[in-house]
Amino acid sequence: RNASRSSSLATIPTVPSTARLAGSTMAQMGCRHLLVKFSGSRNPVSRRTGESTANVSSEEAIKEIDAFAAKIKAEGCTEEVFARYAQQRSDCGSFKSGGDLGVFGPGEMQAQFEQGCAATPVGTMSDVVLSDSGYHLIFRTR
Repeated sequence: RNASRSSSLATIPTVPSTARLAGSTMAQMGCRHLLVKFSGSRNPVSRRTGESTANVSSEEAIKEIDAFAAKIKAEGCTEEVFARYAQQRSDCGSFKSGGDLGVFGPGEMQAQFEQGCAATPVGTMSDVVLSDSGYHLIFRTR
């Protein structure tokens, strides 16, 4: 009987450490991002142009975002360069502010995006990150 009790305890889900940190200023991050939406995006409409991206394939979106990553790197990969390209191309409404998403804490962004931001050192650009919104480049500011 004790064996069955301990095995049932193993199936009880635990709260991830990031969820316990919600509200903690130590866990807050900041970033800019450049989003390229495509047919698989949860809302395939560009906030920059108002046009549908339902006809953009995943392959086309990856090719385009890779080209932007190369341009940003070729021009020094600074926050200023990143912001300029995010303003020119991002499909997120934050394009108006150079992709600036401000400061956010655990659980405030889509999990894939938050993980991509957390894995990117401050002052650098991420590799391509896929979220439910589309493909992102992230420039970590905090």
